[in-house]
Amino acid sequence: MTVNKEAELRREIEALKKENKELKAQKLNDNKKSVCALSLEEYRRYGRQMQVPEFGGLSSQLKLKNSKILVIGAGGLGSPALLYLAAAGVGKIGIVDNDVVDRTNLHRQIIHDTSTLNLNKAESARIKMRLLNSNIEVVTYPVALTNLNSFQIVEPYDLVLDCTDTPASRYLINDTCVLLGKTIISGSGLRTEGQLTILNFHNQGPCYRCFYPTPPPPNTVTSCSNGGVIGPCIGVLGTMMAVEALKCVVGFYTQENFHPFLTLYSGFAPGQKLRTFRMRSRMSKCKVCNPDVREITREKIEQGVIDYKGWCGAMNYNVLNPQTQRITAKQLSKVDFSDVEHLNPLLDVRPRIQYDISHIDGSINIPYDDLSRSKSVLEGLDPHKKTYVICRFGNDSQLSTKILLERNFEDVKDVIGGLDSWKKDVNADFPSYW
Repeated sequence: MTVNKEAELRREIEALKKENKELKAQKLNDNKKSVCALSLEEYRRYGRQMQVPEFGGLSSQLKLKNSKILVIGAGGLGSPALLYLAAAGVGKIGIVDNDVVDRTNLHRQIIHDTSTLNLNKAESARIKMRLLNSNIEVVTYPVALTNLNSFQIVEPYDLVLDCTDTPASRYLINDTCVLLGKTIISGSGLRTEGQLTILNFHNQGPCYRCFYPTPPPPNTVTSCSNGGVIGPCIGVLGTMMAVEALKCVVGFYTQENFHPFLTLYSGFAPGQKLRTFRMRSRMSKCKVCNPDVREITREKIEQGVIDYKGWCGAMNYNVLNPQTQRITAKQLSKVDFSDVEHLNPLLDVRPRIQYDISHIDGSINIPYDDLSRSKSVLEGLDPHKKTYVICRFGNDSQLSTKILLERNFEDVKDVIGGLDSWKKDVNADFPSYW
């Protein structure tokens, strides 16, 4: 080796030693900074939770500050979850919701208020969260989650909270998160009950498809607007989702101690309100989380090959001839129901509890569920007389009209748009609850 080459080699070695020393110093400085990453205000703000042994002290608070959590849905579940995650000090919180704040939301979606009526829910939530904690970053996505945008929205986050209420959304969120390796906190609730689970934990636990390989029939899926919901009951579930999210972020759960579970909550149960069941592990035949039999891929999702709405299905309410078997609310208002010789009373097919809240005077109530199951509920109605059928939005009334026609009622018509159209077009003082 020549003298020049030997000298050059020594210089390169010295340069590498210097660079290594600088990197070590930088790492030491970074570690020192991380220990002091909280401001004095944050020490006071989060002091009560840092004192809890199960939480894990300062190091866990720093994990929260450096974490990124995406919440899909800023409704009844998302409202308390978002507030508690913001209050706890999660560094970055994303919110996906394309809906706007409606007055019917306010009894349970406590992150919104009358000052944000008609504002996008994600934006409304951001306002409240920033007022609660200005230390955090809130990113809003005022759009619907779709095949085209789900991967771009979900990918930057560490953890996802599924606060949606339709099977199609749940399968899309599940498949996106599994393919990206994200853990999901999943909750649902209706009336006074709900359930909670953690899916795809550390890309090892079972996913939504493992529990539900096929979606439920469309006629068994009830929304909050149709079935109703008690605000504090859905709020309990949303709060529990926030608790589980914190446990995931701070490392309370590990691959060694985590076991798949399903927690059921029943707010009006006379005895035990909460029950937790241990669930099975991943299904070997799962089409998304088992790479050996995987049929669902990112490419298929983004290209629209996977049709979530089509696969989950939807009720087909368009079963009548709109020209001959349907009338408008204004046309109904001109019908003389005192003509009992030729007319049956107006038939309201909503559930009894909804009928008791408000109804058109002189109408009678035969709920669609009763009508579809039994012919005896029609006793007292004359199949030879004209019959008009109404519900809330003109959906169940169409199905009921079809049933009546199949049961040999000669002249039956449903009201387009139901009581919603009656309020808009005929009687603005009609008390609506929807």
